[in-house]
Amino acid sequence: MTSERDERRLRAVRVRATAVAVLAVALALIAAGVGLVVGLRTELSGDVRDAARERASEVAQVIEAGRGVPALTVSAPDEEFLQVVAADGTVVAASENVAGRPVAARLEPGESATVDAPLLDDPFLVVAVGARDGDRELVVLDGRDSSRVAEATDTVTWLLLIGLPVLLVLAAAATWAGVGRALRRVARAEAAQRRFVSDASHELRSPVATVRQHAEVALAHPERADTGALAATVLDEAVRMQRLVDDLLLLARADESALLRGGLRPVDLDDLVLAEAARLRSASPGVRVDSTAVSAGRVNGDEEALRRLVRNLGENAALHARARVAFGLSDVGDGWVRLVVEDDGAGVPADERRRVFERFVRLDESRARGVGVGPGLGLGGAGLGLSIVAEVAVAHGGRVEVGVSEGLGGARFVVTLPAG
Repeated sequence: MTSERDERRLRAVRVRATAVAVLAVALALIAAGVGLVVGLRTELSGDVRDAARERASEVAQVIEAGRGVPALTVSAPDEEFLQVVAADGTVVAASENVAGRPVAARLEPGESATVDAPLLDDPFLVVAVGARDGDRELVVLDGRDSSRVAEATDTVTWLLLIGLPVLLVLAAAATWAGVGRALRRVARAEAAQRRFVSDASHELRSPVATVRQHAEVALAHPERADTGALAATVLDEAVRMQRLVDDLLLLARADESALLRGGLRPVDLDDLVLAEAARLRSASPGVRVDSTAVSAGRVNGDEEALRRLVRNLGENAALHARARVAFGLSDVGDGWVRLVVEDDGAGVPADERRRVFERFVRLDESRARGVGVGPGLGLGGAGLGLSIVAEVAVAHGGRVEVGVSEGLGGARFVVTLPAG
């Protein structure tokens, strides 16, 4: 469980991350919105300007052809007007809707400007095109209503103003939820790490304390010290510490995806299983070990990692067995080899069968170190044995599952690996 201080720290991180994300999204949306509005206004204005220039050019071509200034007409009197203007600003000709009106704008050929319309209150975009009528220099003005450009851009602007807060709220909610899930995983990992440090510290402290106690007694009473017993005790505790360190190093390699850094080689898995069965018979004479169901099985993998997988399963079965442990190995076809390890113990509760493979997890029954199973078979430790089995299986492209043994009544661990 995380402490109240950790909760406050994680909440502060969550708030800061959400604020930063919302600010970044807001800046991006504002920049995109401004770009959209400016681009839309430019594009629509360009369309109006092109249409006006095309119509004014048509009139200019008629004048340039020597046919004089034609009668000017427009199809939409409320949205367009035409004027032909002399060099001194005199209106030479105009469409009916601006007849008698002064010049809309004094522009040079090629120029354009937005002016107040001589027709309505709306702004008009006026384009000027030059034309020569004999010795006269004329300018043809075509004006188009540009209010629709403003209306379109205003509509888009309002939609953005309405949509931007909604998008920011959605972004904030998504970020808050996402960061919360991520931080919960971090908090769980931190709790697991603390559990691991606590368990590992306890496991290391216990053998160290035992060695120190025996050494202090031997130093205080050398005449009563049994050198052989002291050496055996030190050796046993040193082996226990070495196993724990080896487990930690293996899991560190798994975290770095370096579990198979030695490469894949053909491994006779049946040899490893039979060797482990023989070792268990010697180490735990009170447990009957059955290996009659072991047949040939070859896989491609790291022999040392696979040896650790088989040994951890064997020791786990012997630890929890009442009197019997059984190994089975077979080639099940379709390119798979199956390893089965069963015992006649209490089994694994259904609600613990997934969690039992997690790191640093120990079921209550397994917390006793090596009770009644012979020397060196204690897996109570830091709860790393079965997690190593899972890591090794996955690294080799396989999987591990736990269920109930129909024959023995205890736990049944099944490891499926690709055949070599």
